[in-house]
Amino acid sequence: MSGTRRRQIGNEERRGRLARRQLRAVGRCEEVADALVALHATDPATVFLTVAARLREPGDGVGALEEALYGETGSLVRMLAMRRTMFVVGRAAAPGVYAAAGRQIAAKERKGLLAFLAEGGGWDEAWLEDVEARVRAALDAHGETSGAGLSKLVPELREQVLVAAGKPYEARQNVASRIIRTMAAEGRIERRRPAGSWTSSQFRWANAEPLPEVPVAEARAGVVKAWLGAYGPGTAADLKWWTGWSLTEVRKALAAVGAEEVPLDGNAVGHVLPGDAGPSADAPPPAATLLPALDPTPMGWRERDWFLPREHRASLFDRSGNVGPTVWWGGEVIGGWAHRADGAVAWRLLADRGARAADAVGAAAERLSAFLADGGVTVTPRFRTPLERELSA
Repeated sequence: MSGTRRRQIGNEERRGRLARRQLRAVGRCEEVADALVALHATDPATVFLTVAARLREPGDGVGALEEALYGETGSLVRMLAMRRTMFVVGRAAAPGVYAAAGRQIAAKERKGLLAFLAEGGGWDEAWLEDVEARVRAALDAHGETSGAGLSKLVPELREQVLVAAGKPYEARQNVASRIIRTMAAEGRIERRRPAGSWTSSQFRWANAEPLPEVPVAEARAGVVKAWLGAYGPGTAADLKWWTGWSLTEVRKALAAVGAEEVPLDGNAVGHVLPGDAGPSADAPPPAATLLPALDPTPMGWRERDWFLPREHRASLFDRSGNVGPTVWWGGEVIGGWAHRADGAVAWRLLADRGARAADAVGAAAERLSAFLADGGVTVTPRFRTPLERELSA
């Protein structure tokens, strides 16, 4: 291809691709998960709001998503994966995601747990294996059980470890949370229906079926292929950030899928799937969309200037890089929103896109307020941002 000038994909076209691929209305929650590759699930409410924002009939979203997560079909799975973050992925994609990212994270979790137990309580690997066997036996005998219930059934989970000894913030910590977290990271147990509403993070637990084995290189190529299909074009730095892999690992996966390089605005080099470098279909007419904190779309890239002006970052992100609730007009962020205690969805535009956009945002906020009222919940993000705090006051 030397001597052949590659077509540049500019920011406007990238925003059009984003709107068409990630903000389009679909009929099923599984379609949302596939379109976004993985749904951020650190905050349980995010998963439901991410899906509701993209369903043609959002009122059906809570029940459908609960069935997909906890019902007999089990078409969606929660797992610790990229960047040591909790995600929800399609069950068919779960083995590849686990092999590509989750397995290495689970190994680090186990190593850290063993060090934690040895230093804090003098317990060794044999002790841990015995406790884990008791946990699985308890779940076999009693079915879905809360963390507190497991601690009653397996007394060893109530053992405590002194953390930060000698420091002003030293504290005693039960070993239960670390043991359960590690077992879940390894796919030996799984989160089931929460004890409370869909915004609750107090999950019940159940034994899980082991995931099929997938070779790491094949799994990473599969994840990169899915990401490029949803987020491309993106840079190697974007993929490195999103996956948590090294740049070498990212480049190997890009080569494995035959990714094509394309020039981007700002002299950056992006990557797309083979055959995806040509002109894309026309962008859909701009529409207003209210996305929740930690939604996969604003969290999908490391470099976000092409859809979110840098001057708005301080209002919409916390200091750790977690995005708050965002207001979208087409493929760009134009403001933020918050859910107030009185049930209203308050919003503010940070960019003026005219009366039509403002009216559409207002209508979208009313629909979201009604959806949350029907669910009987007030949504406060786990990681709060300056604009969200101000609007919710």
